Amino acid sequence: MVTRTYDNSHFDESTNGVVVMVEPYSQKQQIQQVVYRILDANLDRAREGLRIIEEWCRFGLNNAQLALECKRLRQEVAKWHTPELRAARDTPSDPGTELTHPQEEERASIKSVLQANFCRIEEALRVLEEYGKLYHPTMAKACKQMRYQVYTLESNLMGYQRHQLLWRSRLYLVTSPSETLLSTVEAALKGGLTLLQYREKTANDSLRLEQARKLRQLCHIYGALFIVNDRVDLALAVDADGVHLGQQDMSISVARQLLGSQRLIGLSTTNQEEMQRAITEGVDYIGVGPVYETPTKVGKAAAGLEYVSYAAKNCSIPWFAIGGIDANNINDVIDAGAERIAVVRSLMQAEQPTLVTQYLLSQLNRIKPEVISN
Repeated sequence: MVTRTYDNSHFDESTNGVVVMVEPYSQKQQIQQVVYRILDANLDRAREGLRIIEEWCRFGLNNAQLALECKRLRQEVAKWHTPELRAARDTPSDPGTELTHPQEEERASIKSVLQANFCRIEEALRVLEEYGKLYHPTMAKACKQMRYQVYTLESNLMGYQRHQLLWRSRLYLVTSPSETLLSTVEAALKGGLTLLQYREKTANDSLRLEQARKLRQLCHIYGALFIVNDRVDLALAVDADGVHLGQQDMSISVARQLLGSQRLIGLSTTNQEEMQRAITEGVDYIGVGPVYETPTKVGKAAAGLEYVSYAAKNCSIPWFAIGGIDANNINDVIDAGAERIAVVRSLMQAEQPTLVTQYLLSQLNRIKPEVISN
């Protein structure tokens, strides 16, 4: 009889090749050690990701509540990181230490750092949930609940980031159709623009989608907010920061239901009643105007500087004076009480958009910045 051994199986030629499986205790131990290594690696991964998020909440946002939630989750993960699991670690023989990807070697913005680490945490918790079922069912249940809590934290944090940048933004560019759309927008972003609205009324949807994606990427690179005019579906398709609606567009409640709490919703208003209704309905910011008559809003009478003065005294959310504002009249608008303005032609038709952006911001930044409470 000839017997050959392959791994933990035996091939017996005298039995016409029937394989007799042997499952020695050592094999169970090997599988157990593999599971322990997987759990150890992903516990480390989840804790590291949470610490990266926590540090930004603490030092970047000065938000004690968000930082405390990160710390709580991190400590909850740490409770499951037992000496038994740590002892299974074998870094020298781990092939994963050599694996990398170009996207991991650089980050375009703080937002990309946060998003990458939220993905890292959520993936790690899913792995812990599944392999934890082989180790400790209670651990698996705990990791499942923590994963949902991290989803909520992500929504809250990214929404908070957007609102912080909205409050800090002084200048808002609304695009108009242009052969130099991308280069003009990028020039404005280089000049310090932090809030862009993509407005395109006549192009087909395929072109709108293409342009919106490219503008969204530019804003991502420069750390600016990207808003889509009117189209909630397009905003969701390109992962925009929000949508801007008109008085005749979708209701605020439906838009909020579709967009969720973390994205921004803006609304155009032309009078006191529309302003108060917008605030009551829970929009994040409003447009106030048109201050002057403008071809962008054909046939719409100017609301005038009086409405700007009313907004300065009565509006409790961020608002942007809009309509015919340019370098020649910006100081009149500021004198009427505006701290933020939105423009179209003065930037989209500018020969040097970067310089015009810098000039407009220099006038707006003479105003004492508002104190934002956490």
